[in-house]
Amino acid sequence: MFEKNLKPKRPKLKDNELLFAVREPFQSIRTQTSIIAGIIKDQNHLTIESLMPTSGIIFSDGIETDFLKFNSGSIATIGIAPETAKIVTK
Repeated sequence: MFEKNLKPKRPKLKDNELLFAVREPFQSIRTQTSIIAGIIKDQNHLTIESLMPTSGIIFSDGIETDFLKFNSGSIATIGIAPETAKIVTK
């Protein structure tokens, strides 16, 4: 499900899969990056906890202005919703 050297395919809408990626993974002597990209399938989920004392944020779809505060102790569980959206075009 989560691989360090993943070269993911782009899921099709019917696949019921969610592709995720960490936008700016920061690895240093004191910090590690073990999960930076992956695919969530079916009823699986990804749970992450922030260790960043201040200025941590989390957002989706590349829209940084639509963020949630994600500071130390915050936990996010990410998965596929049971309901689906409909794309409407003219």
